[in-house]
Amino acid sequence: MEFVHVVMFGFISALAAAQVPHWGPCPEPEVQQAFSLKQFMGRWFEIAKLPAQFEKGRCIETNFTLRTDSSIRVVSSEILKGELKKIEGTGIIEDPKNPAKLGITYSYVLPYSPYWILSTDYVNQALVYSCTDVLRLFHVDFAWVLGRTRSLPESAIEKAREVFARNNIDVTRMIPSRQLGCDKTL
Repeated sequence: MEFVHVVMFGFISALAAAQVPHWGPCPEPEVQQAFSLKQFMGRWFEIAKLPAQFEKGRCIETNFTLRTDSSIRVVSSEILKGELKKIEGTGIIEDPKNPAKLGITYSYVLPYSPYWILSTDYVNQALVYSCTDVLRLFHVDFAWVLGRTRSLPESAIEKAREVFARNNIDVTRMIPSRQLGCDKTL
């Protein structure tokens, strides 16, 4: 049993080192009312984020495409060490009564992770939140400011931070994403 605790502590420590852990369960933020999945589809660029261990590169973007079976094809890419890296996943609407609460997975063996659209105007920006509960003792936050272009005005990013804060999401460690030189590299 002690071995299990050591392995679990190691896993949690590694997860928490690059992420943003907080005591207690995940918050329940308000999501976009009357969300239109169809309007949300397309290409989104990462403008700012809470640090995430699985995102180490630059020029991060995600393209969402609606499939005929109502699932979502999710293709995320980044430039890491001069190479374009892509990963394809699947998204679903987890609750048809609340379509802004998506679930996304990049593996057939892993469960869907929350991918909640807190706010979007569909044409300029979107605010996305995800949270992972660890035994309801603490949680790890993920938050992104997305744009339809590779940059947004600082005023838009400040307003995004305010929306996160109103929803009890700590974005004090939010950092800008690197979106310069993306078209010249590849």
